[in-house]
Amino acid sequence: MKVPFTWKVTGWFMVGWSAEFPVGEVRPLRYFGEDLVAYRDESGEMHILTGHCRHLGAHIGHGGKVVGDCVECPFHGWRWGPDGRNRKIPGEDRVNRGLRLQVYPVNEQNGCVFMWHHPEGKEPQWEMPDILALFPELGTDPSNYYRPYPEFSRKTEKEPVHPQVVLENGPDSLHFQYVHGATVTPQMLDYSVVDHTWNFLTGWPDARSDDPDKMAMTVHAQMFGLGGSVSAFDGSSTHRLIFATTPVDDECSDMFYSIWWPRNPGDESDVPPPEVRERVERKFLVTVWEDLDIWRYQKYVDRPPLSPKDAKPYLSLREWAKQFYNLPPVDAGTPA
Repeated sequence: MKVPFTWKVTGWFMVGWSAEFPVGEVRPLRYFGEDLVAYRDESGEMHILTGHCRHLGAHIGHGGKVVGDCVECPFHGWRWGPDGRNRKIPGEDRVNRGLRLQVYPVNEQNGCVFMWHHPEGKEPQWEMPDILALFPELGTDPSNYYRPYPEFSRKTEKEPVHPQVVLENGPDSLHFQYVHGATVTPQMLDYSVVDHTWNFLTGWPDARSDDPDKMAMTVHAQMFGLGGSVSAFDGSSTHRLIFATTPVDDECSDMFYSIWWPRNPGDESDVPPPEVRERVERKFLVTVWEDLDIWRYQKYVDRPPLSPKDAKPYLSLREWAKQFYNLPPVDAGTPA
């Protein structure tokens, strides 16, 4: 997908689920065109660093190992700490203080792992919100939900989709009829820009009522930068979800989707029972991939002829998104 803005976006971006990173294991990642190494040290803390050792360039994520809070290169055993500094050179009684691996700050919460990305390596400029603490009026207790991973989580890799295009689905109400087969059209009840967040409230009209203002369900949502959005449902459904998009390079992204589904009364297990799994899979886990069938082949339109119903929130979102681009697009001189 060709877009008139960079793929090297500033913000918090999801890289996986906590269960994918066991204590003592090393894993290679690739995001924003960079090879990375992720590891969970012996105390359980997650770290993400530049992937290639500064000694002779071996990829630490392929065959490296955890030693204490360090990660060790599989080529010559050089160790690197969570601060990116060299901690050990085998056979020598010194370290190389001039070499460092870049450190990518990590936020791990509610079974999800996020990394901070800034194209100039700057520290986080805002906190990643707590997924379940958002919208406290709808409840915040993690024990009220089944675990999101693995039963209610999905990932698709290297899709030709830019994160902003995914978020533009938020204020687009009319596509629900055609893409998802909805029998009613959701209404944008409210939206607001607060610093790095774009917040909105959507209502689903009650088809059984003659009152057009009566909603069967409302959806509270917050976009936490271009990395994704968190939504909480209130009414006929009371689940929460996150949909996150993380650029792999200047052409494609990985996409992550997780649902926190309310536990059945009296059920103390984290694992959802089969009937709940079947319902969530059939009614909720498939819908986002219906959008993906459109995004894969979509051409970005810079000045779309929007419907009056969606124009104001749609353009508000596009204006808000500009703050996350600290670099020009790769081919800035070429018309989009």
